[in-house]
Amino acid sequence: MRKATRIVASLFGVFAGFGGPEHGYFEILQGNVRPDSLIIAAIGPPCEPEKVWNLCEPAMTVIPSYLVTGILASIIGLITMIWAAAFVHRKNGGIVLILLSIALLLVGGGLFPPVIGIIAGVIGTRINAPLTRQPGSVLRFFAKLWPWPLVAFFVWVFGQFLVGHYFNEFLQKSGFLSSLLIIGLFVLSILTGYAYDVHDGDRVAV
Repeated sequence: MRKATRIVASLFGVFAGFGGPEHGYFEILQGNVRPDSLIIAAIGPPCEPEKVWNLCEPAMTVIPSYLVTGILASIIGLITMIWAAAFVHRKNGGIVLILLSIALLLVGGGLFPPVIGIIAGVIGTRINAPLTRQPGSVLRFFAKLWPWPLVAFFVWVFGQFLVGHYFNEFLQKSGFLSSLLIIGLFVLSILTGYAYDVHDGDRVAV
């Protein structure tokens, strides 16, 4: 089993699932009201998307009710978190995570978290795949970075809520750089996890 790959798939899957109750809470507060379109703002008035760094938590839903959307997002999000944490390494575990993340996307669980969950599910399908590549100097370098990009990803993703609370205008103006940082750390987490598994597998074989 690829241990680092499992950690990456599990943690990113849990992160995706967390988007369910996190968005769902605000959607429930908006009550049994019909959304104007598929794309919604989970946080309702007086929140104005153009004035806050988080854009009032954008999401999408195929359900014609904020209340039902929020309930479903919360339930599916919790199921996704449990599955990612405990079962993603099992046979077809990654595929189930992909399906749960797609469901989460369609019922108000946010836009960014479910996409992360889908990618985590793809990673999950490789947890038990055999490693055939030998660790060269480049992979050894990335293996040494594990798990710090993963740690940095979660520190910044959750830390930006605190930063945004006190420095909303700063995050608004640096939104592109913040997104670029998150994407970069996300990709680097996957790469360093893979490199660590290759290096660890080579060391065990020796």
